[in-house]
Amino acid sequence: MTEARNYTAAEILPILSARQLRDGQVVFAGVGTPLLAATLAQRLNCPRLTILFEGGVVGAFVEPGKLPPSTNDQRCTRRANMVLGSSDVLLLLQRGYVDIGFMGGAQIDQFGNLNSSFIGDPANPKTRLPGTGGGNDISSLTNMIVAMKHEKRRFVENVDFITSPGFIRGGTSRHDSGLPAGGMFRVITELAIFGFDEKTRRMKVLALNPGVTREEVQDNTGFRLDFDDEIAITEPPTETELRVLRQLDSERLFIA
Repeated sequence: MTEARNYTAAEILPILSARQLRDGQVVFAGVGTPLLAATLAQRLNCPRLTILFEGGVVGAFVEPGKLPPSTNDQRCTRRANMVLGSSDVLLLLQRGYVDIGFMGGAQIDQFGNLNSSFIGDPANPKTRLPGTGGGNDISSLTNMIVAMKHEKRRFVENVDFITSPGFIRGGTSRHDSGLPAGGMFRVITELAIFGFDEKTRRMKVLALNPGVTREEVQDNTGFRLDFDDEIAITEPPTETELRVLRQLDSERLFIA
């Protein structure tokens, strides 16, 4: 990006992600940027947003400056509506009560499949990652938003392992694999916002962030992206969005 700006790449991720959420939705949020984005949306435009955490918290309302480092941290429970067991909160997904699942990943491919298990050959991986947690349940049962840093090594043609399914092999393959509901809805990076073609289910660029070119996005992606003739430009973060975001993460755990 060439334009001068008063925000960082780490700050634009939760802000653009928060804009994707709607008041009244139920959101299953992972730790880090997803948690921060859901909390930001709740403060700004979505007061009736219900946030669920894998640790069993329903209706979280995280205090500014006290972001939990994990969704099992007791700070998640303060002012929450209730605290259930992990299996009970995952049952809400199975019953269709969750509108959006929100997480990150180490790799994502052209069909929105996520890898958070390992990098390299499954028999002899180069790097072992944290694994699925509730990621597979979430991505199998509801619509997904993913926020992650945009790098060619992360945006790959085929992930090394499908931890959390997107549209699998494209087309109708998700439905044919026994997952009739949900799918990848949006991918948010510091460069652009992405959706998925209704027929092919391949990733496509919906909007570029200020100062970013098509070439820059494609050069940082390990597969061919689809572009419409006319591509929108996202609105830069407002002063209010930045102020509230920085209050929420005053220790800069996720926006450094």
